[in-house]
Order: sequence, then structure tokens, then C-alpha cells
Amino acid sequence: MSYITFDSSKQTDFVAIGRLCIDLNANEINRPMEMTSTFTKYVGGSPANIAIGMARLGMKTGFVGKVANDQMGRFITDYLERNGISTSGVTTDRTGAVTGLAFTEIKSPSDCSILMYRDNVADLKLQPEEVPEELIAGAKMLLVSGTALAASPSREAVFLAIDYARKHGVAIAFDIDYRPYTWSSDAETAVYYNLVAEKCDIIVGTREEFDMMERFERNPERLDEITAAKWFNYAAKIVIIKHGKEGSIAYTKDGASHRAVSYPAKVVKTFGAGDSYAAGFLYGLMQGWEIARCMSFGSAAACIVISSHSCSDAMPTAEQVHDYIARCERGEITAT
Repeated sequence: MSYITFDSSKQTDFVAIGRLCIDLNANEINRPMEMTSTFTKYVGGSPANIAIGMARLGMKTGFVGKVANDQMGRFITDYLERNGISTSGVTTDRTGAVTGLAFTEIKSPSDCSILMYRDNVADLKLQPEEVPEELIAGAKMLLVSGTALAASPSREAVFLAIDYARKHGVAIAFDIDYRPYTWSSDAETAVYYNLVAEKCDIIVGTREEFDMMERFERNPERLDEITAAKWFNYAAKIVIIKHGKEGSIAYTKDGASHRAVSYPAKVVKTFGAGDSYAAGFLYGLMQGWEIARCMSFGSAAACIVISSHSCSDAMPTAEQVHDYIARCERGEITAT
């Protein structure tokens, strides 16, 4: 059953809006950051990773965002272009803002953390007038990310992008991507996340992220069914609630819930799993697959990324994901 309709006449498959930053991943793994001396640089930011993932999977992709007028900003723009992502919606800040940095710590495959520097970052300086209506109008799907809502003028730029998408019949996916240190209060966070979620066809987040959005509501037992049902009263057709190692559940407007096969992985680090899962799931949805197959494909894509040192560089092609699934089914890959 198809829950989302995509306009096949549109030339661009997927456009993301939001955070463009730099990931600095620890080279010396299995030790705390205090003892880490060297890091490898990658393009980062959840919407950037998802866009890169979609491009690697063969989708015609664009991005709307803002980069700093520095070496890191130029590195990001060049990387997107080399991966076939249109940067016609990426502008350069001229106010002296900087590129956001995320240092990663890999103490063990299951004990990873991220230290982020987000003061005066360029991605939150995106102005509403810098959001190109034509780029969004020509896309089948728009992805918005929660971190872009943390401050003005980026917040208003996202709402305008959503208005453009709804005006032109573009499906909207919302990756909650909650980072508490970028917000001034829990109340502010909940209000703006709810205002965006009301307008989106697909909502993806962890149980903890949905809990944050429900701070003014009654769901003391944290029941997924109650959480999902709320959004079906608005625009949502699919709500995915992620439960870490326990897997994800996709709820659909017809009252059904969907689980999928999970795959083993030789885990190096845990970060990047959500971004690769989202790219794989959304890709499958755009192919017209059943929900469970989309989820399994996303799970396999996530396994590939968490088995690698990077996030953006490790985003797989469709052929690599299909091959990974086949190898798992033959018993050639086991969990570590």
C-alpha cells in the first residue's frame, strides 16, 4: 500500500534544508577524547548526511542551507557538489559566522559521544529570502531537520520552506534531530517542534525525542500508539519511532504498525545510524516499496555506516545495501 504520493513530473527527487557542519571523528578509538590526538575531517550535520545518503542511492538531490565564508565552508560546498548535490540553494554567510564543529569520541562500539561547537554558526544564519521557492517547488520531497529551528532567522526560513512545499504539492519529512544544547528552554523546543510536525507527512524520531515534544501532554506511559495517533489528526501519514537496539516501529494512518528485519553489524561507532536509516527508508518509500521493506533497507544502510569510521563518506549506494542484505541472509556477516 502506498501511503505517500510523489509527483513524478518533478525533476528533483529530494531537497533537504538545515545544518551543514564539520565532523571531526577520532582516529584513536577505544579511548576517551582527553587521550585522543588526531581526528579526520568529514562533512556532517544530520540533513547533510541524509542528503548525501539520498544522492549516493541515486536520487537527484539538492540542499538549502548556509555555510561560513571560510575554508570549511568551501570544503562543505565542494563536497556536496562532488557528490552530485545541487548547491543552488546554499548561500555563504558574510557576517563573520563560523562553521559548526562536532568532535566525536569513540570509547567503544557502544560508548560514543559528540562534543559540538554551535556558537555563532553560519547554518543558523539562513534568511527566509535565501530559500529558493523554485528549487523546492521542483522536488518530490523536502526534508526538514529540527536543529534548524533552534534560532532565528533559520527558524523562519524552515517555516517558509514548508509553506513552499505545501503550496507546490511536495511531500515533507521531518527528522526531529533534537540537540538540547542549541535551545534556550524545553518549552520553546516543544512549541516549535510541534508547529513543524503538524505540517509534515512523515515524522521520524527517537522515543526520547517524541517525549520532549509531548511535555505539555498526557502520555505518562510513553505509549507509541498515543504518540503516533496525535499526528494523524494533522498531516502525517507515517510516524516512525526509534527504540535504539530494540528497533523501530512505523505507524501509518490506517492504524497499522510495521516492524522490519534487522541486520547484524561489525560496529565501530553508533553515530550516523539514524541519518543512514532515514536515507534508506525515504529512498525505499520513493521506490513505492512496502513500509517493512523500506525499514529493512534503512536498517541495512545504517549497519554499513556504523561499521565505518565516517558518516557522510560511508553512506552506501543502493547496490551496496542490496549486497549487504544478501550477505546477511547467507550468514556471512555476524554482529560484534
